[in-house]
Amino acid sequence: PPPRTLELLLPGSVKEPLPSPETGRLPEVSRPRLRLWQVPVVVPPVATALRVVSEQTGTATVRHWAAVAAFARDLVRRGRVIPQLVPAPPATASTTTPGHATAPDNPPAGGATHHSPGGDSMAAWALPQAGARAVWRAVLTGADAGYFRELALAMPPACRTSAAERPSADVLREALDAFTDALVRQAVSEPLVARPGTLQERWLAALTGPDQSCPDVPELRAELEKWHDAVAAAEGATRVCFRLQEPAGDDDWRVELALQAADDPSLYVPAADVWSGEQVTGLPGRPERELLAGLGRAVRLYPELDHALRVPQPSELALDTAGAFGFLRQAAPLLQAAGFGVQLPRWAGRTRLGLKLTTRTKTQTAAAGQGFGMRELVDFRVDLAVGDETISEAELAELARLKVPLVRVRGQWVELDDRQLKAALRAVESGRTGEAAAGDLLREIVRDDGELPLLEIDADGVLGDLLSGRAERRLTPLATPAGLDATLRPYQERGLAWLSFLSELGLGGVLADDMGLGKTITTLALLVHERADTPTLLVCPMSLVGNWQREAARFAPDLRVYVHHGSGRDAARVTGADLVITTYGTAQRDLETLKRHEWRRVVCDEAQAIKNSGTLQARAVRSIPTGSRLALTGTPVENHLAELWSIMEFANPGLLGPRSRFRTRFQEPIEARQDEQAAQALKRATGPFILRRVKTDKSIISDLPEKLEVKEWCPLTPEQASLYQAVVDDMLAKIDDSEGIERRGLVLATMAKLKQVCNHPAHLLKDGSRLSGRSGKLARLEQLSEEILAEGEKALLFTQYAEFGTMLQPYLSQHLGRPVLWLHGGLPKKTRDRLVDRFQNDGEPMLFVLSLKAAGVGLNLTAASHVIHVDRWWNPAVEDQATDRAFRIGQRKNVQVRKLICAGTLEERVDEMIERKKALAERVVGTGEDWLTDLSTTELREVFELTAEGVS
Repeated sequence: PPPRTLELLLPGSVKEPLPSPETGRLPEVSRPRLRLWQVPVVVPPVATALRVVSEQTGTATVRHWAAVAAFARDLVRRGRVIPQLVPAPPATASTTTPGHATAPDNPPAGGATHHSPGGDSMAAWALPQAGARAVWRAVLTGADAGYFRELALAMPPACRTSAAERPSADVLREALDAFTDALVRQAVSEPLVARPGTLQERWLAALTGPDQSCPDVPELRAELEKWHDAVAAAEGATRVCFRLQEPAGDDDWRVELALQAADDPSLYVPAADVWSGEQVTGLPGRPERELLAGLGRAVRLYPELDHALRVPQPSELALDTAGAFGFLRQAAPLLQAAGFGVQLPRWAGRTRLGLKLTTRTKTQTAAAGQGFGMRELVDFRVDLAVGDETISEAELAELARLKVPLVRVRGQWVELDDRQLKAALRAVESGRTGEAAAGDLLREIVRDDGELPLLEIDADGVLGDLLSGRAERRLTPLATPAGLDATLRPYQERGLAWLSFLSELGLGGVLADDMGLGKTITTLALLVHERADTPTLLVCPMSLVGNWQREAARFAPDLRVYVHHGSGRDAARVTGADLVITTYGTAQRDLETLKRHEWRRVVCDEAQAIKNSGTLQARAVRSIPTGSRLALTGTPVENHLAELWSIMEFANPGLLGPRSRFRTRFQEPIEARQDEQAAQALKRATGPFILRRVKTDKSIISDLPEKLEVKEWCPLTPEQASLYQAVVDDMLAKIDDSEGIERRGLVLATMAKLKQVCNHPAHLLKDGSRLSGRSGKLARLEQLSEEILAEGEKALLFTQYAEFGTMLQPYLSQHLGRPVLWLHGGLPKKTRDRLVDRFQNDGEPMLFVLSLKAAGVGLNLTAASHVIHVDRWWNPAVEDQATDRAFRIGQRKNVQVRKLICAGTLEERVDEMIERKKALAERVVGTGEDWLTDLSTTELREVFELTAEGVS
């Protein structure tokens, strides 16, 4: 659209407005004043404005309108909209402050301009000329109204530069409604009426088509205004509230009527006090009118309320038990959705009819865990329970006879579901006592998928310890096996007992101890302890094959180890081995061969490799027949709960049910709605089979010092900033014209370049130029290195780029006058071992630069008390593994871990993303960096954008 001119109120001198603070330019005027200025603007249609604010990060005003657009999308998605008929503006109407919400695309020619909310460098929009316009308006009640108020308070001043000096809430409301109207129309692929004839058809056409024009019929306007007034009242500062009160007897329920502040629920005034005439701070001047108006709206949703409105001053509604149940199940949700306040008793939705299971082992030896197995018979009793109270068959029969949905049982009110009541009667008829195999009971308990929920479990002995998650603590620790050339720590002895216990029960487990707590040696101890006739198959990443081979030779020399990998693999050697080591790739390729052998156990090390259940290697490993399974991982959940299902499906097939059921029962409620009951149920289901200890727990390991983690923020030099911006601009110029593999390649290449710029310009340019004075990150690294060496200590410097390590090593050695070692994947094993030995045993302070991939696992470097991650690998689990080269058993000093991050760059943006994702688990983060390639152009711009604070 052609540019126009608007009159805006901006601070400035007599000559010109002040530059925006976001430009970084300092004002030359010491005492600026607000003045009117003619400012050129662009006037886009609404769809364009929506797209622009959604795809641009830009200034604070654009970011604010982007949040408003996202809010409008959410309201439309939830149907929180209402139609409205408004007068068409006169053809001569002038444009005021530029805004971000517009009328539909392609408005009829000759349309008038619409007064729009303010904002810098955005535009007003054209509207059709007509007697009236049919528009959609957002409905704001409850939490939505609260968020609207927050948006209004957060509105940047530049959004309110209109000469009219309008309040933030007015500007925001107008923009939100315009966004809402456009989004509703976008959601309708075609107008509902193609050739409107009648008034109703023209009304529908105006609401769903590109032309908002509609006849201004008084009758239609009057009906719509009634509807609109009801909504407007619901959006007010106060709302009517309904509080359900329990009866003193059995059938004397009350719903107390009250007024409540919409933004402060603690301001609650019963209707009886409203009618008393006393003035209450926070309520409107005529609260009785607000109360009656609100009750008049509520009666449309809850017709039973009419009984309370038959008196001049209604204060409560009397209900019988059936009426109270109807209020709980039907009226309360409707009233809440409409913006009314609802307060229910604490037991509502919580106290349920369910089952209590009691099990008792049949012998004292079984109770002590000696010779107890999953095929062992145990006595069980199933009782019906309400909350934490058991009920008798007679009480159940009485509940069934009453046929009422809300009853008092043992002093507790309970909502009775007819389906659950019938299930309870069937449970009584099928028998409530007996004996069963412990394994059968365990699986039923964990699945807990019956019509009646399992409310309580009272199990003694080993089964009770297992279900409570206390087995590792309650079992008698197993002493270090005679054939193990090591002394296990107490927590490792307990872990060995737990693994042996599960194995005897025929159950699989997940050993999820922190890196460095000895999952490898504990597993080897289990093999030595059992010394089974059939071999154990251990599947691990290629990088760990040698480590397992060496550790087995060192700590369990009597175990016969065969590595099934490479071109010379011989399946015939499997039968003569105690431990067969293979890789995930080989296991997938040789699946049919491996399935023909009898395995005592299958162990998956770094089990996050099978976290995606649908991959070929995950399916292959799960399909290998075995009597017992063990998963070793420090991160059972990295991205989402489906990964936990996949690992548990390997360890105990079928235990958590099919993938689809797990998703609906656990994953969606927990991840999308933070459902605490679902989270507790999942913890109960998986807890018995997962053992996780952390190094920071002093009850586990008391002699390990502290780990202190710090983020070091480094500015870019002007040279780095210029290179950074050039790389971003180059990508953005190409990204919209690329797709598929080409697009992914472009994003990954750009990301690598930006990370290289953050390290040093010479890292990107590869021109052999000097290093000093050109990188903010290198300058900080020099300072830290000088301080560490001055204290007589050693440090590990991790980088994911071998080429940058090759640049750092000679530079730091010359700059510091100290030895700087450099370990990378291109070194032969003898050289690597010699470097590690020198670092560990040489008493001289020194630095050790290491390639993250070559040295991130398998090395013991406890001589270092400092770890510096020079450039970031965006999986915290990988960084933690690297840190654990120093922070592990044998470390005697506190370990300081520093992560160098260039402020205002890609590094800061992705760091923020990782921090947000950590809420799901201890380390919730995607593997590698491929996830960035799937971001939209807008998201890429946000991630890669260079901000002013990033430049020194």
